[in-house]
Amino acid sequence: INEALPLRELLVKVLEPLRLQGKRFTFTGHSSGGAVAVLMADYFERQNKKAVKRVVTFGQPAVATRAWNKHYLLHHKTYRICCDLDMVTFMPPFPYYFWHVGKMLWLHDDQIYENTPTHERFLKSLHSWLLRPITYHYMRKYIRNKSLFDEH
Repeated sequence: INEALPLRELLVKVLEPLRLQGKRFTFTGHSSGGAVAVLMADYFERQNKKAVKRVVTFGQPAVATRAWNKHYLLHHKTYRICCDLDMVTFMPPFPYYFWHVGKMLWLHDDQIYENTPTHERFLKSLHSWLLRPITYHYMRKYIRNKSLFDEH
């Protein structure tokens, strides 16, 4: 993979032979990698219906405009994991211009909350965030209780 290919072309080059064998794909990423996973999964699904099994992101910033969000094909297969008050999950800070896609699963106080409104998530975690803001973005925070995901 030493060729200087754009990411979409590289994605097709690597995944297409596997898709032809009947494989389906999970796209995942952390932070900006999660944003890229969402964009690439949607692109791949548009090219190959039912090839994407799911999209799972960790600490992902919003990537969609309102129009793109409306046409995103994988809302029902996308899980956006947010940890406590990870500041990256509130980015970019332009309400109603950038939108998140899929279902949000918020890890907080050893529980998983589904689709918690932003303002509620912010208020519940504000105190601890003021003490140590960047620690919520570390990947180890996302994988600390893997068993929580057994039912999702």
